[in-house]
Amino acid sequence: MTTTVEHPALAPVTLGGLALRNRYAVAPMSRVSASPDGTPTGEMADYYAEFARGGFGLVFSEGTYPDTATSQGYLNQPGLARDEHVAGWRVVTAGVRAAGGRMIAQLMHAGAISQGNPNTVAPSAVQPRGEMMRAYGGSGPWPVPRELTTAEIDDVVEGFAAAAVRARQAGFDGVEVHAANGYLLDQFLTDYTNHRTDSYGGPVANRIRLTARVVTAVAEAVPELVTGVRLSQTKVNDFTYRWPGGRDDAEVIFAAVAEAGAQYLHIASEGRNWIETAKLADGGTITALARQVTGLPVIANGGMHDLTQAHEVLAGGHADLLSVGHGALANPDLPARVAAAEPLAEFDRAMVSPTVTVANARRWRESRQA
Repeated sequence: MTTTVEHPALAPVTLGGLALRNRYAVAPMSRVSASPDGTPTGEMADYYAEFARGGFGLVFSEGTYPDTATSQGYLNQPGLARDEHVAGWRVVTAGVRAAGGRMIAQLMHAGAISQGNPNTVAPSAVQPRGEMMRAYGGSGPWPVPRELTTAEIDDVVEGFAAAAVRARQAGFDGVEVHAANGYLLDQFLTDYTNHRTDSYGGPVANRIRLTARVVTAVAEAVPELVTGVRLSQTKVNDFTYRWPGGRDDAEVIFAAVAEAGAQYLHIASEGRNWIETAKLADGGTITALARQVTGLPVIANGGMHDLTQAHEVLAGGHADLLSVGHGALANPDLPARVAAAEPLAEFDRAMVSPTVTVANARRWRESRQA
């Protein structure tokens, strides 16, 4: 007699009151495939719905800009700043829901890491490290941004809250505040990009202040939706950065966003494997620490298509859900394949090269089929 043991990622879970059919989520991945004015397209609707049809319980939108002033990071990035954006996203969310999935809008202010906005702003006038990303349409060094005034910081907070209301109108089930990967909120948190001497600079409790304000504003604007926050140590332009205070910094950061009203924490790895970015000096993991400090559900990211690692993360108490990036691109039906014990396809970088667009991935699939 044989017994089949299902992978723990296939078990249902509740995220801030949102019932999900399993613990697999599609990670937010910029695809720069919207119309020039930021309106989602029919091709994007098909792209997102495919993940829900493949069994993913939760689908995150790519980073979506909340205002038309300073937040846009890339050309052809989708927004939630206009009525047209709401109408476009409504088609996307309807497709995901019809296929049995749930969808969360990730709101992202690019700040200094912007390739699609000449008006770049930041906590301080510090040129970002590295160079713009060719796969997203950029080249050459980043420009030196302009330091935000305190009044403009208030505008940023209000922009996130207004976009959250539009997310509700567009049919999203939740809103994720993007405070990771080197974008504006993370620029405030990072010591070498934040040289401010006011209440937003200096110790880590001050540097996390803007993120906490945004989380509170979003949670209060849309109390009926799930509100979460994405955090990371690594960045799109700095893969080696770690919070300088280690565990101590992490505890301050996690406690601040939980107190601000976050209902879950999503810890990103920025293209690195989870264990590489999650391991703490004392042998613990940053995701397990987030669970311990806050008592909230935690989403782990980084190589979560690996079934052995995914099992360890969930069974070992390191996280409650798994967000999958490249593995989902290669296997939009990944949960269905895991349930059926079918092998997973390997990710091919040609899917996102020379550009990360949905159209490029479609051409890749067509070439493989031919």
